[in-house]
Amino acid sequence: MEAKVVEALNGIRPMLQQDGGDVEFVELTADNVVRVRLQGHCAGCPYSQMTVKNGIEKILREQYPEISAVESVN
Repeated sequence: MEAKVVEALNGIRPMLQQDGGDVEFVELTADNVVRVRLQGHCAGCPYSQMTVKNGIEKILREQYPEISAVESVN
């Protein structure tokens, strides 16, 4: 499952890079929470939580409904 999540994040990455940001996969927990680290402009952006929840989480959960959530870590 981790490989599928990383592949999906690689598909999301170009959208973030257009705005000077990026996303790094950190882990997939036992309860199917994906933890990511935002980088570049995304890391300090006041809209970063919206990017995680309304962007990354939405896309990942559409592709893999078993994912329960996406969280950003520092």
